[in-house]
Amino acid sequence: MKKKVGITGQSGFIGTHLFNNLGQHDDFERVPFADEYFQDDPVMDRFVQKCDVIVHLAALNRHNDPDVIYKTNLELVDKLIASVNRCGTHPHIIMSSSTQEMSDNLYGKSKKEGRKKFIDFADNQGCNFTGLVIPNVYGPFGSPFYNSVTSTFSYLIANNKEVEIQVDADLDMIYVQDLVDEILTIINKQTYSNELLLPATGSIKVSELRDLIMQFHNSYTSAIIPKMDNRFQISLFNTYRSYLPPDFYPVLYKKHTDDRGSFVEIIRSNGEGQFSFSTTNFGITRGNHYHIRKIERFAVITGKASIKLRKIGTPEIQEYILDGDSPGFVDIPIWFTHNITNIGDTELITLFWINEFYDADDPDTYFEEV
Repeated sequence: MKKKVGITGQSGFIGTHLFNNLGQHDDFERVPFADEYFQDDPVMDRFVQKCDVIVHLAALNRHNDPDVIYKTNLELVDKLIASVNRCGTHPHIIMSSSTQEMSDNLYGKSKKEGRKKFIDFADNQGCNFTGLVIPNVYGPFGSPFYNSVTSTFSYLIANNKEVEIQVDADLDMIYVQDLVDEILTIINKQTYSNELLLPATGSIKVSELRDLIMQFHNSYTSAIIPKMDNRFQISLFNTYRSYLPPDFYPVLYKKHTDDRGSFVEIIRSNGEGQFSFSTTNFGITRGNHYHIRKIERFAVITGKASIKLRKIGTPEIQEYILDGDSPGFVDIPIWFTHNITNIGDTELITLFWINEFYDADDPDTYFEEV
């Protein structure tokens, strides 16, 4: 029987990643949520009644008035508790709190007091509760100037804007995919804990974070895949790439031609990876899948191609037309389903590069039509 999971704050940074990941598993049914449900008790109650698990992510992170943050976050907790009370159900409630609980600010205070409210409610009503205390979360598609300093730096650097450091603090960070994996494990194993401190998957100073993203940018905009020594750096590079403007692609190659023919350098990589190529007949489409960790490049060498991309969970399609007469490439962002179609009148030859060897036991390939 499928476990029905609802996410308050579904449209937010973590909520979007969690919602999309749940869609990859046949043993979960996603219960849709919209922020306006908090303002409509009957609608909120219908949402709660459908859920076996409620992941409470909804919260206000930033505001000019810290009191607004404090009051809003506690009100959201109170409204969810009131709805569960009215419905008389006993869902497993998972709340995302923050290591800022230990800091002297009203955001941290609101998270700590909100978690205490859920603990008291669960004890009194016999509900199952898990309170997650989470370090700084980073990853693709976070809102700059709101979700994390990584989002802000990645956006500014990817768009060639100036970066300023206010406080050069030490950051303990967790990649959003690692956080989502933890939540899915908690749901599956029915882990209950009033205070579950999640470990950081990376630690770095703010200035070092800026410098590393800048190194990625300087290398990548010179058509060189930067060297990445560990999974933390790969995750950070994928985060940076998600902020590149759409018109960054296609990037045109320099074609060297003489009486022998032509030569095109496809890729320079300071790390490891796998090259491959394909030939595609007229009208044939390849792909219609997406990856959640791999870095992938499509390079059209001969023929004419349409490369289409669509971010999972959104309707907008980006299309790039590449022609072997002016060889170029498109790199595929994670969480974008993609395909390539031969739209020319000759055989299409495409070279592919990916940052890891293919593993049939862990292919990181999820099929979905563009």
